[in-house]
Amino acid sequence: MNPDPPLTINCIGLGHWGPNLVRAIALHPSARVGVVCDLDASRLDLVCRNIPSIQQTSTDPLATIQDPLANAVVIATPTSTHYSLVKAALLAGKHVLVEKPLALRVNEARELAQLAQNENRILAVGHVFLFNKGVQFVRSLIETGELGPINYIFSTRTNLGPFRTDCNALWDLASHDLSIINFWLGTTPISVTARGQAFLNPQIEDVVIANYTYPENVLACVHSSWLNPSKVRQITVVGQKKMVIFDDMNVDAPIRIFLKSVDIQNQPEYVDSYGTFRMNIRQGDVVIPHIPGGEPVANQINHFIDCIQTSTKPINSADIAVDVIQGLAAAERSMKSQSVLTLVSEE
Repeated sequence: MNPDPPLTINCIGLGHWGPNLVRAIALHPSARVGVVCDLDASRLDLVCRNIPSIQQTSTDPLATIQDPLANAVVIATPTSTHYSLVKAALLAGKHVLVEKPLALRVNEARELAQLAQNENRILAVGHVFLFNKGVQFVRSLIETGELGPINYIFSTRTNLGPFRTDCNALWDLASHDLSIINFWLGTTPISVTARGQAFLNPQIEDVVIANYTYPENVLACVHSSWLNPSKVRQITVVGQKKMVIFDDMNVDAPIRIFLKSVDIQNQPEYVDSYGTFRMNIRQGDVVIPHIPGGEPVANQINHFIDCIQTSTKPINSADIAVDVIQGLAAAERSMKSQSVLTLVSEE
């Protein structure tokens, strides 16, 4: 029996993230890179020099989508173009992997999700942290109850740049954190209050703090900023039994589990001394588990190809992306309304 021919995947957008996706496709044994497309000819030349297996280049996104040899299209273009390009690709009969967020409006994201279902096409969204082994490890800690009931989650995602003009820091950065928190808790937020400030561009918030409330009264605070001296990618999860920090910048120890908690049941009504207070705080060890390797970008591409070949719904499906966009849109409405408490389900 002859093996199935490799999938041909065209790629649109070779800016910050696109070349990583192209490289991962080129390395997959069951896929090949067809046409790569970018409006900047210098980017095309650079990527082709680094990945000589590329078949063809183009500066025409729609022609790249319409290519009859392509089974799928990967889209890594500015956020404002996602809706139109994804819609064109689905209508052309292509499977699609698009960078996050899926769209800038909830109704557009829902339309694309429904269109993918109608066309029987795979639509995956680049919430790449769902393929991070550290993120998956923390989810297992929460699911097995090792941390106990979750009290709150605090996420910080900051850097000095990159400064975008097509979306604010909320849509660019917090989309990662919201997808992770939804993934960990297995649910979506109920409400949000958010505050943003635009220091560099009066129309685009470069610093945002959003406070989400999840079922079971779990609080999740998300801090996103392009205007910070340090690159931080850290999320703290505080459970009633244990606490954990996921630090994506710490290559050697991305996960630290703190065997610390407060014994609420034995807490006296009146703490008469510092010593009495200390007795009710459990101070344990810090455990640094081994987290297996694997590049999240490659894991994501592998999963996308597997889903196409097996007709399986991806874990980073359009439905998941719609949930994230609903949460972002609610935070946006709260920001524009002087941080008023906003229900996520209102739109």
